[in-house]
Amino acid sequence: MKKPVLILGLCCLYLSPVNSQNQTPEEIYKQFKQQKVEEYIEFRNEINKKYSEFMRHRWAWFNSEESIEDREKDVKPMPAPDAPDQNELANRKREILKYNDIIKINNDREDKQPKPICPIKEISQNETYFKFTAYGTDMKVRFKETSKYNLKGAEENDVADMWNYLSDSAFNNLIRDCLTLRIKHNLCDWAYLNTLKELSRQYYGAESNEAVVLQTFLFNQSGYKTRIGRSKSNRLYMMIASNNTIYGKRYFNIQNEMFYPLDSEENGLYIFAKDFPGETSMSLDIRKEQKFDMAISEPHLIKSKTKDSISVDLKFNTNLMNFYLSYPQSHSNNDEMTKWIVYASTPLSNDIKEQLYPVLKEKINGKNEIEAANILIGFVQTAFEYKLDDIVWGQDHPFFPEETLYYPFSDCEDRSALFSTLVRDLLGLETVLLYYPGHLATAIKFNEKVEGETLIIDENEYTYCEPTCNSYVPVGWCPPNLKNSKPTVIKY
Repeated sequence: MKKPVLILGLCCLYLSPVNSQNQTPEEIYKQFKQQKVEEYIEFRNEINKKYSEFMRHRWAWFNSEESIEDREKDVKPMPAPDAPDQNELANRKREILKYNDIIKINNDREDKQPKPICPIKEISQNETYFKFTAYGTDMKVRFKETSKYNLKGAEENDVADMWNYLSDSAFNNLIRDCLTLRIKHNLCDWAYLNTLKELSRQYYGAESNEAVVLQTFLFNQSGYKTRIGRSKSNRLYMMIASNNTIYGKRYFNIQNEMFYPLDSEENGLYIFAKDFPGETSMSLDIRKEQKFDMAISEPHLIKSKTKDSISVDLKFNTNLMNFYLSYPQSHSNNDEMTKWIVYASTPLSNDIKEQLYPVLKEKINGKNEIEAANILIGFVQTAFEYKLDDIVWGQDHPFFPEETLYYPFSDCEDRSALFSTLVRDLLGLETVLLYYPGHLATAIKFNEKVEGETLIIDENEYTYCEPTCNSYVPVGWCPPNLKNSKPTVIKY
């Protein structure tokens, strides 16, 4: 609410002859606040009523579109570079590398998730909780088992009737609790979507149309852009709009926007395509650590093979690892070069930081920036076995930094994201990613001059770093076959 409107409303109440004589300013404000809450309730009720009325109209048939594939899968990956001999390293000089475009993503933008069209009032009533599990995490919401609504069918009127039923204020606390779970567990949009999916399926049954309507309703009321569709066999499907172009998933073009159906490979659906006021597309960014219950793995020994040998046993939360494993690949801003940003910008969990960072800090303590960066790059280069995704996963499979520490095998994109994270967290230096067809590297903006290959980016010097090598090689060395290639700079 805008401040002038609030002040005007309070003045009107305060200047009322009755109010000015019989009420204190605190009582006037309380009355005003209650009046606004009632207006919010009426507004939301009216919105849902009109929305369900539109829902009763005949749904239009839409043919699905072929999935968009990651073009990188057709690019032959570059093998891990061989480390140079000592003479080449001793004689290297500062050399300026050229590049093509700079892709800039503002990673400092405010982290705002969608929110309901208006505040949802908590209802005072005797409540029972429905308990469910998502990502191995115990959760609960105020939702009675006796509140189950059974669809009579999957036609327009049937779905509209259930929407009307769920729109009743009796389910306000359910929506509030879902949004509270989003805050409590730091759920990104994708995690929140799938948490609602687990809630709906465990309440109604995995394959039920009722679960689809419930998940669609909860995601919609939380502020997200959703649609619902029906197959010719009367199976209902939820669809979501995303700021990201998701790979390998068929979609529907609805009013020039891509909607991705969940759990559907149908070639066509009857879709209720009406927009909901204030709805917002979901994002696939992960700005915060996802707080799932701990399911601790066996210790993973990670040991580098450099003179500053680093050895550490790490225990991981397998619930978080399973979450990462199911994360869809995508790009944003209609630019395929943004694909790696979601991985490189996702933070390590505090639990892993508490295990790993003291060990790394002990090694780099008292070192200058270049010495410290060389210790970190040696750790990333030699502590993991290099193996291409096609061999391990059967397809391209980028890792989040925590996954690179978890799995025994990794390739260039995984190591570049991890190295960039370590440099930013432990040295406080700016980094960029460098994309070459079939290869990903890193560059660091040092505060001192570094011998070796350098890029001038926005009038600042960035030193080339090769986290992927068959043995240790210091910062500033660029594989000879890449010196005359022009990378795309990914700045985030």
